[in-house]
Amino acid sequence: MSISVDTLIIGAGASGLFCAFNAAAYGKSVLVIDHANKAGKKILMSGGGRCNFINRQVEPRHFISQNPHFVKSALSKYQPEDFIALVDRHQVAYQEREYGQLFCKHSAKDILAMLLNECRTAGVQIRLDTAVERICANDAGFMVSTKHKRNDLAITIQASSLVIATGGLSIPTLGASGFGYQVATQFGHQIIPTRAGLVPFTFTDKTGEMIKSLAGLSLDVVAYNDKASFALPMLFTHRGLSGPAMLQLSNYWQLGEHITIDLLPHQDMIQYLLDAKRAHPKQLIRTALTPLLPKKLITALEALLWQAYQDTELANLKDDIIRHIGAQLNAWTLKPSGTEGYRVAEVTLGGVDTREVSGKTMESRLQPNLYFIGEVLDVTGWLGGYNFAWAWASAYACAESIGMRW
Repeated sequence: MSISVDTLIIGAGASGLFCAFNAAAYGKSVLVIDHANKAGKKILMSGGGRCNFINRQVEPRHFISQNPHFVKSALSKYQPEDFIALVDRHQVAYQEREYGQLFCKHSAKDILAMLLNECRTAGVQIRLDTAVERICANDAGFMVSTKHKRNDLAITIQASSLVIATGGLSIPTLGASGFGYQVATQFGHQIIPTRAGLVPFTFTDKTGEMIKSLAGLSLDVVAYNDKASFALPMLFTHRGLSGPAMLQLSNYWQLGEHITIDLLPHQDMIQYLLDAKRAHPKQLIRTALTPLLPKKLITALEALLWQAYQDTELANLKDDIIRHIGAQLNAWTLKPSGTEGYRVAEVTLGGVDTREVSGKTMESRLQPNLYFIGEVLDVTGWLGGYNFAWAWASAYACAESIGMRW
């Protein structure tokens, strides 16, 4: 069995679905295929099931890429207010949280339903449980051999344009794979080495045991290294350190590097402890810290950072020792043993080298009519709706290019 379409999109996630109905709006016949049994699985689990579908402020600085200027054109063409207008048109209830993040008020299902409704209205075909077995370029575009995973029905698809919207490697239980990178490599593209992004840190030894003992505790910190700094909440877990501060910093961290955490970012702890020594010389360090930190955290830090002085009154501590302890509280330096990896990572860093892709159209510079959109590219957004912003913007730029071509 063989069929012919103007545009074939591989990947029924956020960028693939969005590209599909926007391309169809130009009168193109569009088919979306995916090896999963449901469309938009990652959409449904995003934002804790509420889908942080956009941020009110989206700028190039919110994205990481080996080619940082690449995102500028697409982001300027399709902006947050454009997607918000679409959400409003579909009467999807949403709420704004801190830092301009917009979430569904009820469920991420509302965003997926909106995308699927737009596809249905535009006449987009969606075929799931469909595996791609072979892709060949020809004079008319691309010949793609597929097979249905349940009934083994083989279908050959001739498409004038081919869009790779397969995402990255994060959360393989939802069907993530390296297929998009394989296609890119087939057509001569370079792949920027990939790694898990927006992912919790793990620790071993005494530090790991200490962190595990505090599982469930959260506090506002400033987490930083020599590349980036984030003033956000941090969460202690049974596995390590998570929360927005850690997830954001993970994008700027490489194995073997240290991270630093200011546990009391609004307090100069050296001065605070020196003042406490003068005002309350008989106090212990833990007593002086009681107004500032949870008791459980103080006890754990005491065992880790100043156990030798835990029962020594401030009056009997040299100022240099107090300065050292205060400095550690404002700059607790840790060396993660790793991260929780792709299993729980929200995104994949790295991907198809954007220097070989047009930033205006998302078309390959090496193979005519081949496009890459969304997470498969070497573009990674911050936590807070930015990766969806990139999905919408890159898909829109691609659809516009396809729509205006013929």
